[in-house]
Amino acid sequence: MATTPAPAQNRSSVRTLLRLWPYVRPVRARLFTAAFVAILASCVGLVIPLVLKWLVDGPVADRDPAGVGLGALYLLLLGFAEALLFGLRRWLVARPLSHVEASMRAALYRRLQRLPVAFHDRWASGQLLSRGTTDLMLLRMFLAFPLTFLLVNGVTIVVGVVIMLLQDWTLGLVILGPAVPVMVTCVIFEKRYAEVARLAQDQVGDLTTVVEESVLGIRVIKGFGRHRNQARAFSDLSGTLRGTELRKARLLATIWGVIVTLPEVAIGAALVVGVVQVADGGLSAGTLVAFLSTALALRWPVESIGFLLAMSQEAATATERYFEVMDEDVEEAGAAAAAEGSRSAGRNGWARTAARSIVATEPGERGLRFDDVRFRYPDAPPGSPPVLDGVDLHIRPGESMALVGATGSGKTTLTALIPRLYELTSGRITLDGVDITALSAQDLRAKVAVAFEEPTLFSAPVGDNVLMGAQDTAGPADLERALSVAQAGFVYALPQGTDTQVGEQGLSLSGGQRQRLALARAVVGQPEFLVLDDPLSALDVRTEAAVEAALRHVLADTTALIVAHRPSTVLLADRVALLSGGRIAAVGTHHELLRTSAEYAHLMSADRSGKEEGAR
Repeated sequence: MATTPAPAQNRSSVRTLLRLWPYVRPVRARLFTAAFVAILASCVGLVIPLVLKWLVDGPVADRDPAGVGLGALYLLLLGFAEALLFGLRRWLVARPLSHVEASMRAALYRRLQRLPVAFHDRWASGQLLSRGTTDLMLLRMFLAFPLTFLLVNGVTIVVGVVIMLLQDWTLGLVILGPAVPVMVTCVIFEKRYAEVARLAQDQVGDLTTVVEESVLGIRVIKGFGRHRNQARAFSDLSGTLRGTELRKARLLATIWGVIVTLPEVAIGAALVVGVVQVADGGLSAGTLVAFLSTALALRWPVESIGFLLAMSQEAATATERYFEVMDEDVEEAGAAAAAEGSRSAGRNGWARTAARSIVATEPGERGLRFDDVRFRYPDAPPGSPPVLDGVDLHIRPGESMALVGATGSGKTTLTALIPRLYELTSGRITLDGVDITALSAQDLRAKVAVAFEEPTLFSAPVGDNVLMGAQDTAGPADLERALSVAQAGFVYALPQGTDTQVGEQGLSLSGGQRQRLALARAVVGQPEFLVLDDPLSALDVRTEAAVEAALRHVLADTTALIVAHRPSTVLLADRVALLSGGRIAAVGTHHELLRTSAEYAHLMSADRSGKEEGAR
């Protein structure tokens, strides 16, 4: 399973949450208004005890029914105003926060599209999914409730304590007694809960990965009868997550017990002291009622501290996980350097075009060239040999070259370097004399089309899957031509023809059908450079021959590199390059290499004997 970076230690929750500000800034006016309305609502609630004091010491003590009715009306109006203000706050935050969540999710998706393949090799897909779903939901909940109410409840507690001290400072000091132990408990809780919250959210990502892999690999699981093993793996991860959630619950129960019990004890002590003072005549009954009502009104702001801190810590962890992805470097480093070079040469946008046109005067530089290319995977163990070590190869303009080598020799890796799915360790690759790192990813991939051995189709119509390779420039005629080249006429027999929806991963089609659609996708845009990674491996002999015949016309007008394992595919190419030990060991025509290279002859004879053995 792919791993994710270890969580940062000793992080500041406040500093982490402040990273959300660029997303919150566009809706800050409504959020600040909502916070002000919530503070106003809480302050309205604190006026109620003062009305009670007036009511008890005035109309009730004087036995004035009219005054009691007026006091009841005041209390009703204050309660109605408080409810109305809290409802207004909710309305104010609903729309902007859904916008914040949507914009963050869109930003995450855009970043995932721009991150290099090496990043996706390293990260488990479930971890990325959980960041785009569960984590963003936690952030929306934090912005909607804890962010506002940490401020609102803080203001409410301060205003309430001031009111109580003004009514009777001795009772106020009794109420303030638990403040220090409560604050110490909160500090300890915050640190411990942050660690457990991060662990739980990472485990959710791991669980998501298992579910996703089980769904995508359901044919393998059923085919080998491994459903019990997968269920056991899921159960183990689920049990681990349950244990972590129980640890969170125990921590929350501990702080809740402290911040509920201590204030309740303080209120009980204040009640006893207050009753004694009323009995001695040192305190009015109305003041005691108002004091206790204020203290009771502060119960919710104080008791909510525990889960508000818990939600804040979960939001801080979600923010940290979100920006772990957003902080990764995207593919455009080379393009940025090229753009900087263009700006230094002139600001009219002609520099890059001029750089490309210069190569027209250098015939030897045209085509596709590998110059001392070395590559080691980013996560390879230190000291391990590179996959490619000093590859030198030149494919002339309009030439097609077959790339042959033993399994594991690095053929697929070499083809992945051309569209910069991975970045070179050293050396360079040029297209018509232009270093591929001097092109933006978009410009490069407009020039280079790729068909992989394992084709991937998306949940979209057949036509959309094929036209995905045309950079939005192809039409129905191009689609028809590409399907003809790939011998993919079977699509017209589908229920809705080219509008037929392809299921997830294209598994409703056969392997050969998926491979032909992938080939059609590669040729539909008539690219300048074509990279084919064993594109015909899943085809039967007759279909392969038909595709090869049509493909020859395409290869006549493009520069192509074709990974090949079978002689029939090799014969599509003008020349053949033998990759061995991470280097190009020989280059020549098929017949030349059969005569001069024992390794090449062995590879081709092994393929023929394998086919003959299979025919028997």
